[in-house]
Amino acid sequence: MIIGIPKEIKEHEYRVSVTPSGAGELVDDGHRVLVEKSAGDGSGFPDDDYQQAGAEIADKDRLFRESGLIVKVKEPLPTEYDLFREGQALFTFLHLASAPELISALLKKNIAGFAYETLEINDTLPLLTPMSEIAGKMAPVVAAHYLQKVYGGEGILITGTGDVSPAQVLILGAGVVGMSALKVAYGMGARVTVINRGIEKLKRINEIYHERVRAVISTKENIEAEVIEADILIGAVLVTGEKTPSLVSKELVSKMKKGAVIVDVSVDQGGCVETTKPTTHDNPVYTVDGVIHYAVANMPGAYPRTSTLALTGRTIEYIRLLAKTGIKSAAENVTLKTALNTYEGEIVHKAVAGSMK
Repeated sequence: MIIGIPKEIKEHEYRVSVTPSGAGELVDDGHRVLVEKSAGDGSGFPDDDYQQAGAEIADKDRLFRESGLIVKVKEPLPTEYDLFREGQALFTFLHLASAPELISALLKKNIAGFAYETLEINDTLPLLTPMSEIAGKMAPVVAAHYLQKVYGGEGILITGTGDVSPAQVLILGAGVVGMSALKVAYGMGARVTVINRGIEKLKRINEIYHERVRAVISTKENIEAEVIEADILIGAVLVTGEKTPSLVSKELVSKMKKGAVIVDVSVDQGGCVETTKPTTHDNPVYTVDGVIHYAVANMPGAYPRTSTLALTGRTIEYIRLLAKTGIKSAAENVTLKTALNTYEGEIVHKAVAGSMK
């Protein structure tokens, strides 16, 4: 198979989908690997490294024209839609539940769209996990930055001091993002509350942190009470393949403290705060009713070296499997078919299809 690794074009996206080492593994498997010129520069992987691994450097048009499988980091943007050819396969983060135009483009060209974020093994999402961990760990750090008065924040130091209480951090969701955010926020000395729908995760938090972190079951009343008191709200809600449910209404945002900060990590799937809209690293925040919103849709892209190494470390196994198996057989593979979102002009992932209704 010919595998194409294009340069990411999303604003300030410096990650690359496959490292030179990963490309070398694919070459050793007998595949041709085409890498777009300077695709790895942002992550510290020059073209020479890919060539030494046996990959070929190609321009974008040739890469898309010749490759049977395109491997990316982020979802294709409109300027890339016409580059795809009929019947190609794509393996990347797709987040189709909040991207109807992309769905139309994939269906129109019969693209076999495999999504990292829906590949599931034993009720876990192994390809989403490394980026979720990075985004979760970033969230309290980003929020602490924007709490500064110079950015319109409350002017509260997240750590507090010996005589002054630290910031109150509320985390919605106790999955990988939420638990990663909790670890960092707690380490920074913040007062942390986690709200989650499932009781088992809350029990786990109590076992680890005892009474030093508040673990609260998700109800409308609990969410409202905690949101109003929060200096920092971190949205860490995920429903695999589906649009994220909106848990915090615009009206509730208006009741938050002026200068509080929302970091909605769920923005890729639509966000769990009604006032959330995607932002970029170039223009990351906006304010609604005095509340600062940070909703960058590719947070881990800010740390591309770490993110690329972490991502390829998990994805390369499945890229190799997909290339070895072939697209038609992959559609029936017990693992790979969980990642398959679009195939032969149809939405084939149940959750993604349900989000379109």
